[in-house]
Amino acid sequence: MSDDIVLDVHDLHTHFFLRRGVVKAVDGVSFSLRRGEVLGLVGESGCGKSVTALSLLRLLPKGAARTVQGEIELEGEDILKTSDREMRQIRGRKIAMILQDPQTSLNPVFSIGNQLRETIAKHFPGPGGTVTQRAIEALRNVRLAAPEQRMDQYPHQLSGGMKQRVVGAIAISCEPLVMIADEPTTALDVTIQLQYLNLLKELQEASNMAILFITHDFGVVAKMCDHVAVMYAGRIVERGPVRQVFDNPTHPYTQALIASVPKMGDQRGRLHTIEGQPPEFSDLPVGCRFAPRCAFVEDKCLSTYPTDFSVGNGHTSACWKLEKPE
Repeated sequence: MSDDIVLDVHDLHTHFFLRRGVVKAVDGVSFSLRRGEVLGLVGESGCGKSVTALSLLRLLPKGAARTVQGEIELEGEDILKTSDREMRQIRGRKIAMILQDPQTSLNPVFSIGNQLRETIAKHFPGPGGTVTQRAIEALRNVRLAAPEQRMDQYPHQLSGGMKQRVVGAIAISCEPLVMIADEPTTALDVTIQLQYLNLLKELQEASNMAILFITHDFGVVAKMCDHVAVMYAGRIVERGPVRQVFDNPTHPYTQALIASVPKMGDQRGRLHTIEGQPPEFSDLPVGCRFAPRCAFVEDKCLSTYPTDFSVGNGHTSACWKLEKPE
């Protein structure tokens, strides 16, 4: 593994074992994340983005879900092989997560200060005053006004934007190597979204941490990310530098997603849509999973899943139309 790669995910499979069958929510995902890099993970709702994030933190629902195959190397250590006790030391300190809904990720019966201090004391034990000062500094770092007063307040006393900043403060308070941001602007209005994205970018550049940014918004990807991975039905179908993927999308699914984004000055009355529905995860097709919705489908697409073909400069795409004739 390269020295600057802090997170290396290889052939990750996470399945849900339900009465109706096995749901393959993540089915062979691989990617790497370098120090200081922001990787965008995009795709339709239900494609497996959030389950991928929860798999990285080993926070899957007990009993129903299990990572059955793959490796998650964090600084060269496969965290799938660590004990639960060791994993509790890794969460927050080496890898942290900002959940998409601050209303449900903050405990309503504990003050902001209690929730911040609990996280910090776990990884930086010390006198109460020292822990409190570190918590106040974390709130100050996310530009939350009057941080000393916020420590004694409860989540219901804060606005949505303020709660999201508190969630961000908890995530960065222990200076993690890797941050997972799971659609962190979903609950925010447009103006607060921009402020929050600018804040995340500043924090990332100041600390040189790596960020896995999960979103369905290509505008956010263009602003925040260095590289992008497009996910469909549990697999990554295209990945590469953001500008290259945006300028030259090669997978039909990526092309359809980008075409569906409204453009300023576009006079067309109807937005582009992707016909059909994603496949059932408990009954996935043998071949390309996008084939039933693809305008370029061929017989080979229905029988064999495509390999990743190189488009150049680290840009790859899993589509048979990129196969070069022998």
